[in-house]
Amino acid sequence: MRYDKHPIDFSAQIALLKERGMIFADEDKALEGLFSISYFRLASYWRHLEHRKSRQFKADTKFDEVLTLYAFDQHLRNIIFSAIQNIEIAFRTRVSHFLSMKYGAFWFLDSALFKDAEIHQSCIEKLKEEIARSHEEFIKEHNDKYDEPDCPPSWKTMEVASFGTLSKLYSNIADNEIKKIISRSFQLPSYLFLENWMKCAAVLRNCCAHHARLWNRRFSVIPKYPANLPGQWIATPLRRPEKLYGQLCCLAYLEQSIQPNNSLKRNILELMSGHPEIDLNAMGFQQDWQEQPLWKRES
Repeated sequence: MRYDKHPIDFSAQIALLKERGMIFADEDKALEGLFSISYFRLASYWRHLEHRKSRQFKADTKFDEVLTLYAFDQHLRNIIFSAIQNIEIAFRTRVSHFLSMKYGAFWFLDSALFKDAEIHQSCIEKLKEEIARSHEEFIKEHNDKYDEPDCPPSWKTMEVASFGTLSKLYSNIADNEIKKIISRSFQLPSYLFLENWMKCAAVLRNCCAHHARLWNRRFSVIPKYPANLPGQWIATPLRRPEKLYGQLCCLAYLEQSIQPNNSLKRNILELMSGHPEIDLNAMGFQQDWQEQPLWKRES
């Protein structure tokens, strides 16, 4: 089938939404919203308000409420992205430190240290691309001075590695004992949890970086949830582990071992309490979530 729909201007978009039953209190404000946020980006935030077959909106669907939900999600992404930055930096620092101390500055180039040679080779190729793209002065200074090996030492290379590449390198390391040391530095008793949580964090980071919707998203990569952990954790099993709440629990737990007085928990509590109109169930939040040890406000 050939696509034959034609572009329509912002006024026509509003007319179309009104025809389908959406309520506009201020059309000038709606025009400003559509001029700054595309129709199809906002469509992700009103999809749950449509009748599936007719595409008509449910009764009392307001455009202003869609904008409020969009702004909430934008704020939520900013909070999460900031937390993931802390976690990513700590992860690359600890991976580089512990492996360099045991295996030397160029451990990542040694294929004998990795389980899967093909995955390792793809990571090295990716690292070389990331080094070549980098504009960091310490990379340029190193390349101007040294010819061998092909890459700068770990403490330089890992600083320009993408989160995804770093996560794949860690998962592919054959030495489980060194992986345990790294995972325990994050208060995780098993390296399998850290492997999984970093993969999830890398996917979540990409969602944030590309301004993707987080509210009501179902994640294809789902964190593993241990029943007990040495730090503050959740006491109630998750009902919907594929939703955002589970991801937030993992981030909040990891932050405890990086910055004990971090702002993630406070920011999430403030954001949720400031938006009582938001459906927390769509993000997988449980009714008693604020009473969980991980989220409970400190007195």
